[in-house]
Amino acid sequence: MRLLGLDVGDKTIGVALSDESATLASGLHTIRRTGLKKDLRELAELARGRDVGAVVVGLPRRLDGSEGPQAQKVRAFVQALQDAVKLPVVTWDERFTTVAAEQALIEGGVSRERRKGLVDKVAAVLILQNYLDYRKAADGEAGEPTA
Repeated sequence: MRLLGLDVGDKTIGVALSDESATLASGLHTIRRTGLKKDLRELAELARGRDVGAVVVGLPRRLDGSEGPQAQKVRAFVQALQDAVKLPVVTWDERFTTVAAEQALIEGGVSRERRKGLVDKVAAVLILQNYLDYRKAADGEAGEPTA
């Protein structure tokens, strides 16, 4: 089952997709936001076309773990997304993913101008990959025999 990863912002949505074994996340593209209905329709079509079984959305939290205004916007988006895609939608703590994405692009020698168009997609990859890694570790712990 493939999972879709999203980094939702006010102007763009970074999109990532896992492989069929839900092991590796890859960047797809960045959606320029044009309105909630159009954004949801595009994501629903993408999920159907790629045989997605669940969606992981980055939830922006403050350093202390609390939620601010942006997190509330994302939660409202998640609610609308669940209705549109008819799939499980989970939120995942995205603290530092944009910073990490920016740093990875800098280290990769990507120009400042080009980074602007890639940072949201790379952040979506990081969000999804972190979730996949966590899930694998949790499944491994659940499957280990206890002493």
